[in-house]
Amino acid sequence: MMIPLTLLLLAGCSSAVAQLDIGYYSKTCPNVEAIVRDEMEKIISAAPSLAGPLLRLHFHDCFVRGCDASVLLNSTKGNLAEMDADPNKSLRGFGSVERVKAKLEAACPNTVSCADVLTLMARDAVVLAKGPTWPVALGRRDGKVSSATEAADELPPAYGDIPLLTKIFASKNLDVKDLVVLSGAHTLGTAHCPSYADRLYNFSSAYNADPSLDSEYAEKLRTRCKSVDDKAMLSEMDPGSYKTFDTSYYRNVAKRRGLFQSDAALLTDAKTREYVQRIATGKFDDVFFKDFSESMIKMGNIGVLTGAEGEIRKKCYIVN
Repeated sequence: MMIPLTLLLLAGCSSAVAQLDIGYYSKTCPNVEAIVRDEMEKIISAAPSLAGPLLRLHFHDCFVRGCDASVLLNSTKGNLAEMDADPNKSLRGFGSVERVKAKLEAACPNTVSCADVLTLMARDAVVLAKGPTWPVALGRRDGKVSSATEAADELPPAYGDIPLLTKIFASKNLDVKDLVVLSGAHTLGTAHCPSYADRLYNFSSAYNADPSLDSEYAEKLRTRCKSVDDKAMLSEMDPGSYKTFDTSYYRNVAKRRGLFQSDAALLTDAKTREYVQRIATGKFDDVFFKDFSESMIKMGNIGVLTGAEGEIRKKCYIVN
């Protein structure tokens, strides 16, 4: 399902966004999208569970310093980079990004930014997981700064409530609808115990488990997650459907079976609750797909570097 190109103009109005263009590489690397898609088909075919992590990489990139591929930079002797911040320690898919970037470097040296590569890979990950497609305007440049402290401060936390999440999203020019729509990305992927275990054990003085979590589901999660410190065990964020992009996430949230506190929080606000319950009926999959495409276009425009800003990295994990 393609989104009208006019929406790109509505999705962001900064001058930097205006410099992004669907045909940005039409003369310098005309096959960029085909090269990325071809490699992504091989990656997801070999490891379907990577669709979620690759989408998450793009999300975590855009929320810190904008979509500038700063999440891909390795730490150096004097600097702890974003990827080593606590919220990012479970990120995966870095090798896949390097693999796609290497293909593009072979075809079009020093041309396509890592930020654009990550944006295209996230879109293709959704498409290959049976989700929607959307046009990706290109021309982002790569940042030269990456800070673990900034990542820890700016990423939306799994324990976030609606006021906190709304504030974080608003700081990125995303609204409450974007919040509930982009939460739907939790239809893909898995999560480690520490990100949700505090909902299962010693939740508060009054409750052992989070009362907003379905008790039967909490019991099931405890069999997988033995303690708050269990770092090895993974749980599917959308049980039974974690490799497929669909609307079953909203059905789980509506039944109080969202994995994170931030998922459960969607039922505490009238506007987000109404959206969850509507999509959970299974009658509005096309609406969610359209909404998700529009929100992803907006997110891909956050704080982009264009023109002479930043650089085009040769390798995504190190500045030139």
